[in-house]
Parts: sequence; C-alpha cells; structure tokens
Amino acid sequence: MPLQKKTIPAAVSRRSFMKQAGLAAAAFTIVPRFVLGGPGYKAPSDKIYVAGIGAGGKGGGDISSFAKSGKAEIAFLCDVDDRRAADTVAKFPKAKYYKDYRILLEKEHKSIDAVSVSTPDHNHAVQALAAMQLGKHVYVQKPLTHDIYEARILTEAAKKYKVVTQMGNQGSSGDGVRQLMEWYNAGTIGDVHTVYCWTNRPVWPQGIEWPAKKADVPKELDWNLWLGTAPQKDFVDKLVPFNWRGWWDYGTGALGDMGCHIVEPPFRVLNLKYPTDVTASVGSVYVDEFKRGYFPDSCPPSSHVILTFPGQDGKPPVKMHWMDGGIQPERPEELGANEQMGDGGNGVIFIGTKGKMMCGTYGMYPSLLPTSKNKEVSVPQTIKRVPNGSDGHYAQWVEACLAGYGKMEVSSPFEIAGPLTETVLMGNLAIRSHDVRYPQKEKPNAFDYPGRNIKLLWDGANMKVTNFDEANQFVKREYRSGWKLS
Repeated sequence: MPLQKKTIPAAVSRRSFMKQAGLAAAAFTIVPRFVLGGPGYKAPSDKIYVAGIGAGGKGGGDISSFAKSGKAEIAFLCDVDDRRAADTVAKFPKAKYYKDYRILLEKEHKSIDAVSVSTPDHNHAVQALAAMQLGKHVYVQKPLTHDIYEARILTEAAKKYKVVTQMGNQGSSGDGVRQLMEWYNAGTIGDVHTVYCWTNRPVWPQGIEWPAKKADVPKELDWNLWLGTAPQKDFVDKLVPFNWRGWWDYGTGALGDMGCHIVEPPFRVLNLKYPTDVTASVGSVYVDEFKRGYFPDSCPPSSHVILTFPGQDGKPPVKMHWMDGGIQPERPEELGANEQMGDGGNGVIFIGTKGKMMCGTYGMYPSLLPTSKNKEVSVPQTIKRVPNGSDGHYAQWVEACLAGYGKMEVSSPFEIAGPLTETVLMGNLAIRSHDVRYPQKEKPNAFDYPGRNIKLLWDGANMKVTNFDEANQFVKREYRSGWKLS
C-alpha cells in the first residue's frame, strides 16, 4: 500500500488547521454514519469508522480490539514509524495510511466517526483535542495526558464538544473494582483511612544520563513528528519504541505508566476528589563513591509518594501511598504466609476501621483479608457489570459511540479519567520537585540529593501548588515552537 508523501509544517496553527479542514472537499469512498442522517442516526451497517493514531505496539492491540467488537470499521491508520505500523497495516489492508495525524484529520475528517490515540504520553493531548474539536469521539491510552493542565483541558473539551470519551485503563470495566465497591459500600471493612498502591515498574531504564552519542534516524521513522510537542533533540538509540517512558520530556515514569491502572480502584471505590497535599521520596544509585545517579532529565529508579485526600460523605481523610521500583508496603498480618500479596509485583491494600481488602493490577483478584472472609461475607450485587469485563472496555466505547453522546455510560469517561490522571500526575509534581535545585546559599553538601523533600499544598480547582511556586512549572510544560494546545 503506497504511503502518503504529502507533509505539512510542524507550525500549523489551530486557525489555519481548521480552515484547511473546512475547505477539504474530496470524493469519499467511505461514508460515515453521521453523514447519512445526523449524530443520532444509526447506519444500516451499525458501525463506526475509526482512525487509529499510533498503529504499532499497544496502539495495534487497541485497534484490533475495536475491530473485534464487530461494530467498528478500521478506516484509517496513522503512525510516525512505518516499522511499528507494518503489522497493523497488513492486518487492515483497506485502511488508508498516514504518517502525520494533522494531514489525516485535515483530509479525512468527514469520513471519521471516532479516533483512537495510542502514542507516547507527550503527544496525547494535542492529538486527542484536535480530534475532539472536529466532533470525533476519542479513546486515549493511559495516562490520559503528560501534564495536569492537559488533563483538565481534555476533561473540559469532552463536555464542550459533546463527544464520547474513554481512557485506556481497561480495569475500570472489570468485575474486580465493582466487587470492591460493593464490599465497601456495604460497610464490610468500615471507613478506609489508608491505601497502599505499588508496582514493580519501571522495567525500562530510569535514573540514567541522556546518551551523549546521537544516532542515525531510521529511514522509516519521522523523528520530527515523533518529537511533536517535546523539545528538539538529536535521535538516540534505544529511545524508540519503549524506553521513552523513563524520560520526562516524553513519558511520566512508573507512576504515569501504571498509576491509572493501580490507583483507579481506590479512586473509584472511595470516590476520591483532588488531593490536598503530596510528599515524595525518591531512590538514587551510586555511580561511584563520589557521585549519585541523579539526572534531572530522567525519572528516578524508585519513588514513594504520599497523597492526602479529604474525606467524602462524612468519612475520614485518606492517605494514599504509591510505591514503585521494587518498594512494597509491609505485608498485612491477616495475609497467610504463603498467600500472594496483590498480584505479586503490583497491587492495592485498603485499610479500614473494621478490616482490610486488597486487589492486583486493574482491580483483579479482589479479596477480603483474611482471605477466609471471602467465603464468609456475602453482599448483594448492586453495580451493573460490563459484558466481558475488562475485555469489554473497547466494545463498551464502540457501543457508546454508536448510541451518541450522553446516551450510554462508559467506565472511564474523561470526567472520571481526567481527575484520576491529575491525581496520578500530582505524584510526579512531588517527584520532580526534587529536581528543583537549592539556591546557592542553601546548597547542601555533595552527598545530599540536590532537591527538596517538602509537602506540596495543592489547590485542585486552580491547578496550583500554593506553598512552593517552583513546582508549578511542572503543571503545564512549554511546547516546542509550532505546537500548542488550543
């Protein structure tokens, strides 16, 4: 299949983009359902036409899952790396292929019902918002965005443009989180005051120095498009397609990668809102006897974050601990010596006034503690399950797109996924505040970590740290020239 050769400059303003999109007039071989009879019209085929931005890796898996629903036609594919896209392109030979999502949306917006975004974290927001501004339903991989500000913008955009939204934290559609909610709502463990969340990630390099040696850009990769909103840098080996997660310019570290899967159960079960404060300690390694492995461009090898949430509905405040890089909480006394904690490498423990419960990643393996209580306690099923659980997460979004905005409930709409993502990224605010160096007069000795471990006080409504202004630089980053979120 021939690839699109046309390119447009990176510096495309929203005004010129929308003007070009509005003037686009071509003969379409695919007629989307909304063209036939308005947003509420159901086409005879009862299908939506989907464009996938990010066609390799997880993006390819997402696209295949939409197709598996039987109600989504994969009409367009877009990826900056032909190597990564190759398998998906071969699997969907009728889908038209693009490298630049802006050209895709400019030329094909009249033939698209919905857009899937599965690209590196730093480009999620601009790609999703561009689709939403054209009235397209969107599915965006976790974390929803790279920055807190971006998450708030997408949350507001979902309401403004009245589109169906879903974040790719499939555990939110699973039975496990619903079972946990039913136990908690029935008062089985009393009022939860402390939660521990942990992961064995990162499984990619963190706490390392940016490679000094640049490398040749593979001919199949458009490096400028891959960089997108990120600062201009030379291409280096082993960054693409996976290790970008450990660099702040592109990824959000272990917390950003797994937080939306692991923090989601307590966020949903306890009906949490914005945290009021956050602290963090981070791990580092000795490169030699005189130098720590501290590199501000890179996420730390491990971290322990503590977030405080106000109590809801007369319940006490909640302290949530996040641990990564091999750090785990103390094993509950109620757990048998040979019983697994969480799912082993990842998990959540809820500590209430009358007992404890736990689960693994995605809310899987929900269990009361001691585990003998699982047979003793019976509560009625009060929360509707999603057909096929987490596997039904994709089909649920497709069905909601067919039904139209506001007609059908989804598990992780941006009104929920946005605040959840903001909570996760609050932890990164505290982690990154370690990168803010002391003024020279306060400079610690050579063996002290060069940042501050202080409590950040958070004004969630206004997205602002109120007691340490230097941390606010991480709420909203500066995009590379030519890219903006508007």
